[in-house]
Amino acid sequence: MGVFEYVSVLTSIVIGLGIAHLLKGVASLVQHPGRAKAYWVHLLWVTFMFFQAVFFWWWEFALQSLDQWTFDIYLFVLFYAFVIYLLCALLFPQDLDDYSGYEDYFMARRAWFLGLLAVYFLLDFWDTWIKGADYFASLGLEYPISQAIIIVCLLVGTVTANRRFHGAFVVLMLVYQVSRALRTYDTIG
Repeated sequence: MGVFEYVSVLTSIVIGLGIAHLLKGVASLVQHPGRAKAYWVHLLWVTFMFFQAVFFWWWEFALQSLDQWTFDIYLFVLFYAFVIYLLCALLFPQDLDDYSGYEDYFMARRAWFLGLLAVYFLLDFWDTWIKGADYFASLGLEYPISQAIIIVCLLVGTVTANRRFHGAFVVLMLVYQVSRALRTYDTIG
């Protein structure tokens, strides 16, 4: 087993726990539809995070090309996976006793979720750079520009309760990230 495979085992477990958390939350909504009122914006963020967690495995494959692994890189990749897990966990709390449903919960916790998502996108810059300057450059100008715009919009989302903003933003994020994934990362190796 190489270093990449060794590191991937632990990060895969952490990401798998995040995906399991999302799936359990969605299953709970289906099993008990009257228990907590669903919110379409929340459900689109759930879809977004499922996609990001699955995609993490795909784009981290580029780390196999690292000539040398350091403890710092190992800790970074593990921390990156932890952030993904936390984002998944924030979408489905253990209970909603203090909230009238997922809309109330999401709006009350949006600063935590969107703020941590901004951290996630900042980590993506570093992750991309770790893969090498050539790899970073291969993504073109779209990558840093789109990341910066996304981070600014996430920070705006932490302070605004405007439901139209949140609805439009999550739709655009989901469409853009799926589009970017299909255009940029359709083949690895």
